[in-house]
Amino acid sequence: MAQTGRTTAAAVLLVLAAAVALLGVLLHHGFLVEYGIITDNALEGLVWGLTAGVSGVALVLVLVIAGIVLVLSRRTWIRWTAVAIPVIMLLTMLALTPLALRQKIEAQYDSVPRCVSEDSGEPAATAERQSQEAFDSLEHIGSFNRGGTSGVGGCDRSLEVSEEVDVLGHYRGALPETGWDVVDDDENHLRAQRDGMAFEVTLCPGGAVVWAGNDDDVSPPCQEP
Repeated sequence: MAQTGRTTAAAVLLVLAAAVALLGVLLHHGFLVEYGIITDNALEGLVWGLTAGVSGVALVLVLVIAGIVLVLSRRTWIRWTAVAIPVIMLLTMLALTPLALRQKIEAQYDSVPRCVSEDSGEPAATAERQSQEAFDSLEHIGSFNRGGTSGVGGCDRSLEVSEEVDVLGHYRGALPETGWDVVDDDENHLRAQRDGMAFEVTLCPGGAVVWAGNDDDVSPPCQEP
């Protein structure tokens, strides 16, 4: 009878561990969709979610429950299940991480900077359209945050790419191909002009900023990350 009771208790704990594991996976996915770092790979995103989100707490609970099950029962299937649940939990979170980050990109970022606002009046509306046309003339890389300024002083957007991407190198090639003349080029900044418009890209802590506006204006300085 004692053995039967221990087996029953272990089985109940396995169900509890599976439920906590499922909850942890869902929390991990939701956290990354909202707060994930879009330049992370799957492993980096998994570590970030476990350490910065609550899914790490769920994993610890699953491990504790699994440990109790291993102490309670000597049945092979129960012990293997106790080991499998946290492993499956981790593998599922690892597999879902790229999906969650892609969902964040689709929901919060643009592949081309967007400057035009429907509620802008003149002369800001004209300036926004001109900046948008400048951005649309180029092939871009990375993902653009929807924050930033837009109006008569030009339009700037933050660009997020992984560290190994050569942002300046990309635009050095893309600008001349579409008729832009590069007028300023150093290790952290690039400026080009065409038909009264200017385009700038500046490397900043945590990424880069692109800007487009009239050729008598300049891009704003980098903001603190």
